[in-house]
Amino acid sequence: MKANLTLRALALAGVATAFLPHYALAQDAGTTDDDSNIIVVTAQGREQSLADVPVAISAVSGEMLAKSGTTDIRELNQVAPSLLVSSTGNEANGSARIRGIGTVGDNPGLESSVAVFVDGVYRSRSGNALSELGPIDRIEILRGPQGTLGGRNSSAGMISVYTAPPEFELSGYGAFTYGNFDAMRIEGGINAPLSDTIAARVDGVYFKRDGFYNDVTNGTRINDRDRYLVRAQMLFEPSDSVSFRLVGDYSKKDEACCAATFVQPDFAPLARVSPGLDSFARPTTGGALTSTSNPIVPILLALGQNPLGLSQSTFNRNIYPTAGRSYQGETEDYGISGELNWELGAVTLTSITGYREYSNFQGSDADYTTVDLLYRTPGPNAGAREFKTFTQEIRLQGSLFDDRVDWLVGGFYANEKLQTRDNLRFGTQYGAFAPCRIVLAINPALVSPGSTGCLSAGGRGALQAANGGAGAFGAATPLIFAGLDTLAQVRDRGGTGDVYNQKSENFALFTHNIFRITDTLDLTLGLRYTNETKKFDATFGNDNTFCPTNRARLSPLLSGPLAGLAGGLIALSCQGNSSAELDGLSLSDKRDEDEFTGTAILSWKPTPDLMTYASYSRGYKAGGFNLDRSALANPVFFNRNTVNVSNLQFEEETVKAFEIGAKYSTREFGLSVAAFRQEFSNFQLNTFNGSVFLVQNVNSCGTALNGADRDASAATGACSPDQIQPGVIAQGFEMEATINPIPDLGFTLGLTYADTKFENDLIGRDTGAPLDPALRLLPGDNMSNAPEITATASASWTPEISASGMRGLVFVNARMTGDYNTGSDLLYGKEQDGFVVVNGRIGVTNIADRFAIEGWVQNLFDKQYTQVAFNTPFVAPQQTYSAFLAEPRTYGITLRGSF
Repeated sequence: MKANLTLRALALAGVATAFLPHYALAQDAGTTDDDSNIIVVTAQGREQSLADVPVAISAVSGEMLAKSGTTDIRELNQVAPSLLVSSTGNEANGSARIRGIGTVGDNPGLESSVAVFVDGVYRSRSGNALSELGPIDRIEILRGPQGTLGGRNSSAGMISVYTAPPEFELSGYGAFTYGNFDAMRIEGGINAPLSDTIAARVDGVYFKRDGFYNDVTNGTRINDRDRYLVRAQMLFEPSDSVSFRLVGDYSKKDEACCAATFVQPDFAPLARVSPGLDSFARPTTGGALTSTSNPIVPILLALGQNPLGLSQSTFNRNIYPTAGRSYQGETEDYGISGELNWELGAVTLTSITGYREYSNFQGSDADYTTVDLLYRTPGPNAGAREFKTFTQEIRLQGSLFDDRVDWLVGGFYANEKLQTRDNLRFGTQYGAFAPCRIVLAINPALVSPGSTGCLSAGGRGALQAANGGAGAFGAATPLIFAGLDTLAQVRDRGGTGDVYNQKSENFALFTHNIFRITDTLDLTLGLRYTNETKKFDATFGNDNTFCPTNRARLSPLLSGPLAGLAGGLIALSCQGNSSAELDGLSLSDKRDEDEFTGTAILSWKPTPDLMTYASYSRGYKAGGFNLDRSALANPVFFNRNTVNVSNLQFEEETVKAFEIGAKYSTREFGLSVAAFRQEFSNFQLNTFNGSVFLVQNVNSCGTALNGADRDASAATGACSPDQIQPGVIAQGFEMEATINPIPDLGFTLGLTYADTKFENDLIGRDTGAPLDPALRLLPGDNMSNAPEITATASASWTPEISASGMRGLVFVNARMTGDYNTGSDLLYGKEQDGFVVVNGRIGVTNIADRFAIEGWVQNLFDKQYTQVAFNTPFVAPQQTYSAFLAEPRTYGITLRGSF
């Protein structure tokens, strides 16, 4: 199937090159000189022609972003084949991936592999940038590790957003959009010169839309939009040598997010059978809702699960959560920044100062079922995260020896204060559901969901009478009954307020120099030293007193033949380390890192229109702390007085990258190709196993583990420290092309082949510790959300249709994505078949030199696909999955005006 898709992808690429257009590749954006069509970017800390930059970069202009309907970084997927941005259970969890490499955003303790900057100011996590962008000048997408320039280090790439700046000319604009799902978007702004040296600009966006999910239980809509952005700027240019730009912005979202549906057979048609796992037990089998092929289904139904939620299509957007539970949340994001550019003779000083605050909370029915198993009550402690970030970057740049050396030196400082708060609790029916998991393991025939401990009187009697009256578990039978009855009392218990604080200080010194060896041959050398310090503290609140009760009662059985049964009772009583033993406990820790990173690039221009290059770079992403109490001990057996806070730490991620490429650029035609190989050590993996979030550093072992990394044991598969090797390899090639036969017509194409996979013989951490058994499908397989083949294509035609200058607009773009697994543990029921998404826009512009009207559609063919499939909480041991769906077809009309 994958081979066929590859052939289809190559065929699509060939057709698109000849006929189909593709919008938004590197040569189609940036600042353009009207005479020479030169595109200017700042990817290397100085203004350069895109065709002269020997790195893999895509740049997209604000005009092209408007045509494609891009209003936040998630929609860049449609214009950049190597990029994939997705979000999961919370808008703040947005994750960006480049060449298949990224960081799952559910745990804010992990920084993003793909750093996001807006006007040169670092956004602490990718999800922090999932908001309205407003008017944009351009967006630069740098592929591969950014270990020298760019402010914050990143191991996979960078997204740099440059908003539209103030200008010394009076102008204004407005736009009104109305679409399906009762969508309404209003945007407007004004730009004015206040004097000969000062210009100001104010922009605003308001967007409101009904949700894509219908909450049948509570009669509301989920995944709606209700957000706005205000941005004010001032540009001060007292002389030709000094420019200072001040930017302040505020945005707010008050939305319900994010619902999920159960995975059915209409999803994951390529699901493979995985050794060591039970067959994929979806909620239904052959349409029989009460089928016992998945024994969890009858239990859920008996406890009140709406049967439609289990039997409908994966892509039916009716959901049936618990009555009274809400996904409502709130996000605030604001900040101020200033950029100074000062020409001091032959030296240019650039200073970028930024301060930002970001806060988010989101309520949720965290088990996604009608049965009340797990929830967060909306409010300031509901899965909340707050960032306060100060950054300062200073660069000095100049030239020596008649411009034979273009030198740059600089420094970067960041101070980030992160606080997360949580109130995750077991629901009111957890105590009725959880014992049934145990009774299923004892004897499915004895399951009685309506009875205490999930055992009817007859069931208890049968177990007591077993073994000739000695009881099914011998002398321990009363303890097992007591354990079940105690577990049945875990109702509306759990977190009362967990608070995690992390303070990070980062400073770096860097240099980036271009040596012009000859008129056509350049050598670029860059080096960066980074020091990172993180201080952590946490305080826990919890009222689950039944956890320590069962722990004390059943721990003596853990060394005998009933260890599995006793361990299961304790684990379900204390799931995720939800225990009153933690109540009032405070922990603290600290970590320090020092890293050298850098790059070396040799580039050659045999002709003015052609450049070739070869490069090596080393990248780095900081380590940190797992901000999740479940990581304090795994399994959950711990002593409050001996809690090991070091279990929360994970190590820094490093990468060595090699690349060769070529760029050819003329007005009529542009082509950029690159081949790459990236080797990741201590790859930071975050995955949800159905009960807790696991964070592991993934490496491989140079000595064969003989399958010990693929078994269900946490004790097997260790590696000698001197045999540790990179655990993830990404390699492949990229191609971007543009054809502009006449000024009004443009065709472009992008194609990425990325073989991004885990090595064989995997281990966890850089100590050689065994891989967690929940990750036993990883060795030798492709990474999640890393399709091998991705192609993008677009066409733009803007013919003049009247002598007054009125123009038509016809625009279409498409993204073809190959097969990939959406789950970071690679469980086979999470596979997504390849698909194509097409967007289009048609209209008339420049009406009376002022107005435009456009009709548009996103996801023209209403392709149904998922962003991420995941293990349904508490139901996952039966291999039942849920999925966060991508957006359906949207369409509407936009009216624009300007002066």
